[in-house]
Parts: sequence; structure tokens; C-alpha cells
Amino acid sequence: MKQQILALGLGVGAILLTAGHLQAQNQNCADRARVIDRLANSYGETRQSIGLAANNQMVEVFASTETGSWTITVTLPSGLTCVVAAGQAFEVLAEDLTPAMLGDPA
Repeated sequence: MKQQILALGLGVGAILLTAGHLQAQNQNCADRARVIDRLANSYGETRQSIGLAANNQMVEVFASTETGSWTITVTLPSGLTCVVAAGQAFEVLAEDLTPAMLGDPA
């Protein structure tokens, strides 16, 4: 179940990557250690999932189970980390996703 949620989250991250064409001058990018420190200290977020996207880009989902805030980051091979999405109401689900729930007509 968690793997399916991770796959869905990583898919969203990949879509955002394709649409956004991350660039170093983006104001939402910084050194990875700095971004993770900010997410932990300012928002109480910890890494919930991780995956590898195209071109060896690492996609991570950070979230706070206490406040419900969440952030999706992408780290380039150079070590530059960019925030590609963030929001509220994060929750861990313990349900089995069926193909119909994922939009698969089969």
C-alpha cells in the first residue's frame, strides 16, 4: 500500500519536474542540507518517501505527521535541491488501492 502511495507521489513529482524544468536560479532551490534543515526546523517535516526520477534526480516527500504539512523536493545530481510542491493535510493511508481507484479502466 505504502509503495503504491509512494509511486503516485513520485509520479506527481515527475510531472512537476517535466513541467517546471528546474533551474539553479529558481528561488525555491538551495543546497540539500540547507533545504532539509529548513523543513525539519521550520515545519517539523521528516522524509516519508524517496525515489529516483529521470536523469538521476532524487524525489523525496517530507511531511509532519503532527501538523499535516508536506513538501516534495527534487535533488539534482549536483546536490542542488528544489521544492516543487508543498501543502497541508498530509496523512498516511492504510488501504489497498485497486486499479479503478487509480483511474485504470481495466
